[in-house]
Amino acid sequence: MKLVSAIIKPFKLDDVREAIAGIGVEGMTVTEVKGFGRQKGHTELYRGAEYQVDFLPKVKLDIAIKEEQVEFLVEAIIAAARTGKIGDGKIFVTELEQVVRIRTGELDNEAL
Repeated sequence: MKLVSAIIKPFKLDDVREAIAGIGVEGMTVTEVKGFGRQKGHTELYRGAEYQVDFLPKVKLDIAIKEEQVEFLVEAIIAAARTGKIGDGKIFVTELEQVVRIRTGELDNEAL
């Protein structure tokens, strides 16, 4: 089992959700986050005053998935989230040791 965490631009969330539903992924957790990378923020003008926005709004997706589906999931996220511009985001794939469905007590792949 793997945990795929993707940080994407907020306006791409619906596109990514549709793309991963199309490959049979049944669930994900979405968190609104802020951060920066190479993009380094930007300046904005508010009531005539210019100020620096260091942390940009992003959306983080966490998806627990069977190992054999990881490649398809990563490709679907890339295809749906890519704009070709700086700040498109990152995808992290990590190992999951155990998953438990609280309601039924099912473990690991059965709990996904």
